[in-house]
Amino acid sequence: MKPEELDYLSKLVRRTSGLVVTKEKVYLLESRLKPLATQKGFTTLSDMVASLRQREDPSLVTAVTEAMTTNETFFFRDKTPFEVAQEMVFPYLAQKYNRRGKARIWTAAASSGQEIYSIAILAKEMRNILGSLELELIGSDISRDVLEKAKAGIYSQFEVQRGLSAPRLVKNFERQGEQWRISPDLRAMCQFRYLNLLDDFRTMGTFDVIFCRNVLIYFDPETKKNVLERLAKLLPEDGLLFLGAAETVVGVTKVFQPVRGRRGLYARNPGLFEKNVAAA
Repeated sequence: MKPEELDYLSKLVRRTSGLVVTKEKVYLLESRLKPLATQKGFTTLSDMVASLRQREDPSLVTAVTEAMTTNETFFFRDKTPFEVAQEMVFPYLAQKYNRRGKARIWTAAASSGQEIYSIAILAKEMRNILGSLELELIGSDISRDVLEKAKAGIYSQFEVQRGLSAPRLVKNFERQGEQWRISPDLRAMCQFRYLNLLDDFRTMGTFDVIFCRNVLIYFDPETKKNVLERLAKLLPEDGLLFLGAAETVVGVTKVFQPVRGRRGLYARNPGLFEKNVAAA
């Protein structure tokens, strides 16, 4: 492809999704978009670019954006966030709501659902701690295709082997031929919505905990700051944010601060959260 075509695609993807395609990653534009061009009836990727430059058809722009989105995920990914949720966050929510009422948790890049279902599995295992506290779990993503997969809750043998122990698999999934489907009770705990983090997400409401893991790493500093500061507005003073292992708020914004000794966990007011945890 010509440099100006790659430059156009890079700017388009950045404008629509926040994804920064660096020079080292520019090869992804061709490898991921050539199949899309063929699927859409174009002879070459250059033909598709020419069509977009002439008129940015919304459906084609959406398809390009989704094709460039990274959807790598697996159950209980990185382990640490779920260990922190088990040891600190869920007991804190139980204490905060006196083991009844409703707490809201948002997975802001749900992909094909493994993260939010991991949270649901953990909540099920901790029912004796949570009491009658209801957890409203909401997952969102920029890709409608992966959201449909998440809603269905059907995974291959390879997918369930990534992060799930045999006991957890047997307890929480039903065998369907060569695939596994997450149990109806866990599917019922989870809602899924289409959402672009660059858009206004105030309609999502307020949350106690937000998981926004392995997303900001693809954004430029200004976009990271903007997203983080808007996320903070959806959380109460003791609200919590989980980021990916390679992500941080340090040097980006001061609306969140790290929670001491808990990698990947950030709070609007760490002192208030730590004080309340100690009192729990």
